[in-house]
Amino acid sequence: MPSSPIRKLAPLAREAKKQGVKVYHLNIGQPDLPTPPKALEALKHVDRTTLEYSPSEGYASLREKLTGYYKRYGIDITPDEIIVTCGGSEAILLGLLTCLDPGDEIIMVEPGYANYISFAKTARITVKTVTARIEDGFALPPVDAFEKAITPRTKAILLCNPSNPTGYVYTAEELQQIKEIVVKHDLFLFSDEVYREFVYNGKPYLSAMSLGIPEHVVMIDSVSKRYSECGIRIGMLVTHNKEVHDTVMKFCQARLSPPLLGQIVAEASIEGTQDYAKACFDEYKARRDFFIKGLNEIPGVYSPMPEGAFYTVASLPVADAEDFCRWLLTDFRLDGETVMMAPAAGFYSTPGLGKNQVRMAYVLKIEDLAKALKVLRAALEAYNK
Repeated sequence: MPSSPIRKLAPLAREAKKQGVKVYHLNIGQPDLPTPPKALEALKHVDRTTLEYSPSEGYASLREKLTGYYKRYGIDITPDEIIVTCGGSEAILLGLLTCLDPGDEIIMVEPGYANYISFAKTARITVKTVTARIEDGFALPPVDAFEKAITPRTKAILLCNPSNPTGYVYTAEELQQIKEIVVKHDLFLFSDEVYREFVYNGKPYLSAMSLGIPEHVVMIDSVSKRYSECGIRIGMLVTHNKEVHDTVMKFCQARLSPPLLGQIVAEASIEGTQDYAKACFDEYKARRDFFIKGLNEIPGVYSPMPEGAFYTVASLPVADAEDFCRWLLTDFRLDGETVMMAPAAGFYSTPGLGKNQVRMAYVLKIEDLAKALKVLRAALEAYNK
């Protein structure tokens, strides 16, 4: 089981804070924007006398409201095709356990969300990767790369769209290419769509659920990012495939139920929060524009312009980004401040890739991003001396 590149350096950050150092956390996608007030009010006014188990698939009222939410994005789904999970993480794990056997293979794009590897290892699934290049803005690798990776044990492709960690948004043409591969080889398509609210290129968002291959698609979703509710641990597994749905339910029954209080908060967040969502979108887009411009003004640093989510993978003028990230936390201070980033090598499966790259999340207010950029510029100058 690999260590998380997002959290593995956390003990060093805690030690720095004990010494009075201000640490700017660019390592983790923890939104700093407030949770919708109506969601917090729902939590404060829980009037139950017993905090009971919920149904294993989640409350019907929550799933009903989710169908209305999905219709905004052209996703036509029924409540009975939604399973509420303990975060998007459980949805991914249960989907893998359902659709693949130990020793089967799944193809992922690298760099990819590091915890996918952990989930695959938990399910004893072999991960095959195709590599997206920073020089291409992390666009979808060529179809030939997928074809070469497919073997008789290949059962699925997993995409994150918009991408964590790169912020890339797959085009309609790229998704069509994936669709053709999936149909040709009779594969499942796991589509992690947690960041669909945050697409900055002005184009309508295209869900894998709209590709016309309903029996193949398993969509992963979560309320964590769109409502700043990471801690309530509410995710969703959505599929038209009844056999997949019914098998996932067996796992859900074994773990009993998703979080009760989390479902109450999530349900209160869905309706009447469009103005909230627009404000969050505008803020993250402004942060992106400011942060990426600032990164590319630092000598030797390069970041493509992310089209979605709130992450970027950037190359730094260092040989070993993990050593640099450790040094930032243990040795470097600028006016009592430093920066924490996630070494990007942990988002690749191929050894040696991403050694000079970091993943950064622009989830801080612009004033703090400006300070973090100042610290990073000074740190690179000092480190390379």
